[in-house]
Amino acid sequence: MYAIVRAGGRQEKVAVGDLISLDRVQAKPGETVVLPTVLIVDGDKVNTDAKGVTVTAEVIDHNRGPKIEILRYKNKTGYRRRQGHRSDLTDVQIISIGSEKIAAGDKATAKAKPVVAKKAAPVAKAAPVAEATEEKPAAKKAVSSDSDAKATKAPASAAKKAAPAAKKATPAKKATPAKKAPAAKKAAPKKTEK
Repeated sequence: MYAIVRAGGRQEKVAVGDLISLDRVQAKPGETVVLPTVLIVDGDKVNTDAKGVTVTAEVIDHNRGPKIEILRYKNKTGYRRRQGHRSDLTDVQIISIGSEKIAAGDKATAKAKPVVAKKAAPVAKAAPVAEATEEKPAAKKAVSSDSDAKATKAPASAAKKAAPAAKKATPAKKATPAKKAPAAKKAAPKKTEK
């Protein structure tokens, strides 16, 4: 059994359990909508007067269609118009045609959309904290010549590792010579008239 229904200005051939995309329907996912029927075909029997038979569909998800690029162009005139369009669509599943209903296990479920977490602002890396340069007292060991030598060397090497290396001083930049101020012009002697 199948039916021809009006959906979004078009006619669709549907059977129980089919998934189809329609123009956007104002219903939330999980709600049902009734589609107007045009024709019902049941085996050899064709019913064009299908007013008593309803086709019920369940809304699965809302999404958008593929992008359609529109380019209008006229040669040698410099006329170009570029436009794009994406249709708002609704995915529905046909759950019943008249008395024929879908089996419980055949129902489609909405795909869970992945949650995109907003990226946090980048955290500036803090300078590494300098370890304390305190010298720890050497552990007491059994009295032997080897262990005494090692115990005396250990604090000196530990101090070298703990103390950060001093940075080399950067050489000072050469000062640019200051421009000399222009010398004041000497006043011309006044001419005296005789």
